[in-house]
Amino acid sequence: MGRPDANRGLGATGSGESPRSGMPPSRMTPSGMPAADAQADAQTDVSGGEALRTNSVFLGFAPWIIFDVVASPSTWKYAALAALIAALVLNVPDLRRGSFKILEAASLVFFAVIFVLGLAVDRQDLMWLETYAQTLANGAIAVVALGSLAFTPFTEQYARESVPRQYWDTPLFRRTNRILTAVWGGVFLVTALLGLLALQVKSGSDWLNWVIPIALLVAAIRFTKWYPAHVRAQARG
Repeated sequence: MGRPDANRGLGATGSGESPRSGMPPSRMTPSGMPAADAQADAQTDVSGGEALRTNSVFLGFAPWIIFDVVASPSTWKYAALAALIAALVLNVPDLRRGSFKILEAASLVFFAVIFVLGLAVDRQDLMWLETYAQTLANGAIAVVALGSLAFTPFTEQYARESVPRQYWDTPLFRRTNRILTAVWGGVFLVTALLGLLALQVKSGSDWLNWVIPIALLVAAIRFTKWYPAHVRAQARG
């Protein structure tokens, strides 16, 4: 019997058969997928695609929303306690894993400080907090969100939960999350400014404190759902 030719019949699959697509091996991935399709799938993963779960991001904001809804000059301490409890409950999964997301860590610190101030400091010394509690909370979360752009955009921490690690440092993944984080930070910054304005005007406070902020929140949620899908569609061309 003659010696087998070592190179005979070895296609991209390495199984002795040529690739079924008829595409040159150089254009195929090790899995047998056309390189163009593999690149498109990679870009889908990189963009975050469906991986950035809007519900997860929204839950991260839940303590802040609770505080914003409940807080008033007479109830801000109870609002801080409710928000702190919500933050603790929502942090349980991360606490068990020994990890923290910046948004959730900020929630714990901010509402713990506010609640302790309410217990330890005389009410007369906290009149400023009674007046600006909601505005302060919105401003704080805006600072956290926008500040995270200098390091790790906070939405990226949620997207990483279901995007393969090899894509975390890619430009497309980072850019997508920087845009999403900037949108959320902008929404809360505008909401804080609207709260300040509401304290200065005699009418229209409901629009400034509720109607416009809720509309902005809904818009941010929809954008968070739409934008990764838009990036995915562009990647697939």
